[in-house]
Amino acid sequence: MEDLSFEQLKIGQEASFERVFSVGDINKFAEMTGDYNPLHTDNAYAREAGFGGQIIHGMLAGSLFSTLVGMYLPGKNCLYLSQELNFHLPIKPEEKLKICGKIIGKSEALKIAEIETKIFDKNNKALITGVAKVKLLK
Repeated sequence: MEDLSFEQLKIGQEASFERVFSVGDINKFAEMTGDYNPLHTDNAYAREAGFGGQIIHGMLAGSLFSTLVGMYLPGKNCLYLSQELNFHLPIKPEEKLKICGKIIGKSEALKIAEIETKIFDKNNKALITGVAKVKLLK
């Protein structure tokens, strides 16, 4: 876990990590949220709908931005204020994802950082993009 202060953050600073979700992860997310939409939970239905099989809940994948800001950039000293999410392509179970963040703005007076957030597939196609705002506590 990173422990960066506001002063240590620089415009252009980046962090990333990788993650893979399984069908079991999809089922756990469905249980936790109550979202049993068949695109996520019924392989035959999702295939018939043109997706080639189950797809991951967008919000499950988007939740990785919480890991990005809370563990990597800036780490434990931040409070998540907001997250914009743009979903570009569906994500399949067992697909290797690269989650990336880049500091794109800082407010000295409020100690708030803006972080460009992106999730890419193995071919470097953007699956989810957005911007996070976090307040630094130190």
